[in-house]
Amino acid sequence: MASTATEPTLENGSARYVAPSNGSAGTLAFTADARDHSGIRSLKVLVWPTSSKLDPTEAELRSVESATCRSATAEMSHCTYTLWATKEEAAEMAWGTGYVSALVTAKGGDATFVSRAAAFDVTR
Repeated sequence: MASTATEPTLENGSARYVAPSNGSAGTLAFTADARDHSGIRSLKVLVWPTSSKLDPTEAELRSVESATCRSATAEMSHCTYTLWATKEEAAEMAWGTGYVSALVTAKGGDATFVSRAAAFDVTR
């Protein structure tokens, strides 16, 4: 009996922005669980504001920064991506809703692109 190939999945994705305060940097953190029967090789992440009108593609995500992924089981990894922002950098950010696009790649070579893996709000 032959088994059918499955694509990697991204589950439980969430993003949260925390503004800088009292001399501490602000953060935008994205976390998700990536799963594939062969294990996870990488999770590429692109953060973008709605006002930018971006429409990221899978090809574009191949050359962006990677999240840090730690194996939880042979098939699942917990991944985290954090952006840090000073008070000055945060003041220049686009306010409103933003999105995280993600490209999860399995050790077996299969990949899954998620155009809107999570949403977040940047408020004053």
